[in-house]
Amino acid sequence: MVAPLRVGIAGLGTVGAEVVRLIEQQGRVLTERTGRPVKVVAVTARSKKKRAIDLAGIKWAKDPLALAADPEVDCFVELMGGSGDPALSAIDTALKAGKSVVTANKALIAKHGLKLAKAAEKSGGALNFEAAVGAAIPVIKTLREGLAGTGISRVYGILNGTCNYILTRMEQEGLSFDECLKDAQRLGYAEADPSFDIHGHDTAQKLAILASLAFGTQVAEKSIYVEGISSIAPEDLKAADELGYRVKLLGVAMRTAKGIEQRVHPTMVPKSSSIAQVMGVTNAVTIDGEGIPPITLVGPGAGGAATASAVVADIADVARGIRAAPFGRPVDKLQATEKAPMERHEGGYYIRLMARDHAGTAATIATRLAEQKISIESIVQRHPPGSEPLKTGAKGGPVPVILITYATHEDAVHKALQAVQRDKVISGKPQVIRIEKN
Repeated sequence: MVAPLRVGIAGLGTVGAEVVRLIEQQGRVLTERTGRPVKVVAVTARSKKKRAIDLAGIKWAKDPLALAADPEVDCFVELMGGSGDPALSAIDTALKAGKSVVTANKALIAKHGLKLAKAAEKSGGALNFEAAVGAAIPVIKTLREGLAGTGISRVYGILNGTCNYILTRMEQEGLSFDECLKDAQRLGYAEADPSFDIHGHDTAQKLAILASLAFGTQVAEKSIYVEGISSIAPEDLKAADELGYRVKLLGVAMRTAKGIEQRVHPTMVPKSSSIAQVMGVTNAVTIDGEGIPPITLVGPGAGGAATASAVVADIADVARGIRAAPFGRPVDKLQATEKAPMERHEGGYYIRLMARDHAGTAATIATRLAEQKISIESIVQRHPPGSEPLKTGAKGGPVPVILITYATHEDAVHKALQAVQRDKVISGKPQVIRIEKN
């Protein structure tokens, strides 16, 4: 009889409790698939409150460090969260003791992943974190193993369900950002303090991990340009719809002639693209590989059951004896990367201006764009319903003008719009949204 894989779980929240339940429920299947039994032998959590799972026969460790050092535990599962202690010290302790580690902690992997991967290399244990990005979507395994023989040119996706839910509701119901955010909080899709999600930082942590796997670079969250969705207005989503686009908060990492570009920001994507069809709290990741059509993985990116399924899959790999390099290659082979200035980004742009409705305004805007060699693909001017076109020389209130540019550089767009503002032919701040082609 093969000895069971003895699992210790730190953290018994929604995900941890579901992991315990899944291992119990799928015990026979796991044994058949991995060739050895998988057994939860010890747990720890902040409190011993009653939970809707059976913990009979399972040892209760006094704290995460004690659990990580327990000689009767082969695989330490960290589900506490947080980018520092106790999660960091507990994982480090487990790895140095020669144990394998499974975690769903994106913040920890984004900040300390290289250090922990080095410890795993030294000890020979596994460090698995599939659940850290996309929950049930197997994007880590796809990049690290499934596409090991494929050169990756771009990986991008919807990595935050809260933001995708808000943008979906705004588009479908014409609601404001604030209205949709409040509803997301009421339904439990957004935290009481939603800033980490809506300002793009959650997406950035996940993108940092994906970029490392895709391009062999060191995990570097600080190298990512980050912009959130709070500036998006219903009129932007309506205009996008009419122009054949949909607005999504995307995390994008791509290989360019100047290096690896990493960015998080609201993005217009063609409605014909796979990623544009992903609505609500669902996540999706598209991978562009050399010699193959784009691959899009879609699924639940959060939630207890979805996250637990990825955690148990990682535990199953440990039981099988799989010891893949955490980031696809040895840590000392991962290349350093610098933050690519967004001024060098090249692509198409959506620009919405509140133009002063009088003679000469359009010519001034066109001149400033031409000075920066920006070509316009389309231009739409919207007068308020029922209003009459102004006569030559007459003046009225600001009128929305929407421009779609051909590919240009970010610094050119900013210089042109700064000049237009100095000319005082527009009111307020221009709205600029980048366009990501298929």
